[in-house]
Amino acid sequence: MPSINGKRAIRHIIYDTNWWKSFTHARLAVAMGDHGCLSIFGDRPDQHRMFAEQITAEYFVKTEGRGRTVDEWKARPEQPDNHWLDCLVGCAVGASMQGALLFGTDAERAPKTKRISFKEMQQRRRG
Repeated sequence: MPSINGKRAIRHIIYDTNWWKSFTHARLAVAMGDHGCLSIFGDRPDQHRMFAEQITAEYFVKTEGRGRTVDEWKARPEQPDNHWLDCLVGCAVGASMQGALLFGTDAERAPKTKRISFKEMQQRRRG
């Protein structure tokens, strides 16, 4: 999240969309009741049809480059609306920014370090 102090800019977030779409879809593939499961409530599929259509409006293609393999997400031509997918992914990003973790991944989180200002860095360097 870039600093916008003293600027006429809009606060925004920069994130890896492809990684987060893969993460979100992986949560939907987890079995009901298992850790990391993202589920839709209720037992009437007609209530969630539009949501389901929009979160499946994209597909991924494995792409290799710069020594790594990533999922590149692309829109399906027959399903132009993917707004709910974008919203769901945005919610996952926002939850992560607020410190939400999946069960069992607590140890993977790096300890939070205190932010220091540039002035403090200069003072430490000078002794």
